[in-house]
Amino acid sequence: MKAFYAQEQKRHDPKAFLSSGAAQPNPEKPERVERLLGGAKSAGCTIERPRDHGLGPVSAVHTPEYLDFLEHIFERWQRIEGASAEVIPNIHPIARNGSYPASAVGQAGYHMADTACPISGETWQSALWSAWSAVEAAETVTAGAPSAYALCRPPGHHAFADVAGGFCFINNSAVAAQVLRRQAARVAILDVDLHHGNGTQGIFYARPDVLTVSLHADPVRFYPFFWGHADERGEGPGLGYNFNLPLPRKSADVAFLEALEVAFQRIRSFSPDALVVALGLDAFEGDPFGGLSVTTPGFSRIGEAIAGLGLPAVIVQEGGYLCDELGDNLTAFLTGFGGKAR
Repeated sequence: MKAFYAQEQKRHDPKAFLSSGAAQPNPEKPERVERLLGGAKSAGCTIERPRDHGLGPVSAVHTPEYLDFLEHIFERWQRIEGASAEVIPNIHPIARNGSYPASAVGQAGYHMADTACPISGETWQSALWSAWSAVEAAETVTAGAPSAYALCRPPGHHAFADVAGGFCFINNSAVAAQVLRRQAARVAILDVDLHHGNGTQGIFYARPDVLTVSLHADPVRFYPFFWGHADERGEGPGLGYNFNLPLPRKSADVAFLEALEVAFQRIRSFSPDALVVALGLDAFEGDPFGGLSVTTPGFSRIGEAIAGLGLPAVIVQEGGYLCDELGDNLTAFLTGFGGKAR
């Protein structure tokens, strides 16, 4: 399997985020790249550098207003006397309609859902190359490869069309799905991250051409809190094309695989031409976020089960944070997926 990654993705290096109101070291560290690269290589992947695909594939799922904000906000922020070293919002609107603030502070609140997505001078380029890795993987599958892996860092599934959040800036899984849509009439996105892919859901919530399915820790008491509940089914033309499967905290391999079978039933009913797997490895029992309890052998079984759908697949890296087994978990998933696909 080909894997795509550019070294520029490692330059984004956020220092902190707020957790329960307290500043903590940001867990979305560049070191994740080294662990994931090692895991991909151990699974037999060949690592290739993506091309610069410009803004076209990104602007297909994100607003120009938002992309302009991401590109220029750090430079503007530096002109504020006494401002933080990274762009971190301190105000959020309770409604996002009508007026649009002119100030950098106001726009940060408008376009950043939380304090877990600080923007530095390297963030824009890192996020672009992350998205271009997803584009390259999707084009590889469109060209006939049965699967490809995009080592996307920073991750993307919490990014809406015009909002960053949860370590995410550009929604790489949504970008990959939109690229697949150039030739595929219907695309399914299966998100197996610990956290609900709220941004991905939001981007496609009113669309019937992309089915979004997410397995995740129940958000009643877990991030992202306001999205990911079972009654969120889509709206307008997209009603019935969104499917959430929230799992009780600490659910392990058996419960996760049982929920996957329910997800597969919905995906088969949609009959997609291609699949995007939003691969979060933070469902692992030893992940720092500690929400679910999937084991390393469990990731192999998850990969094998998803490959059993028999669909051309783009595997897009989402979460999975620093622990000794991070690379092993990726190896297990990709090996399981590749074994079943053969």
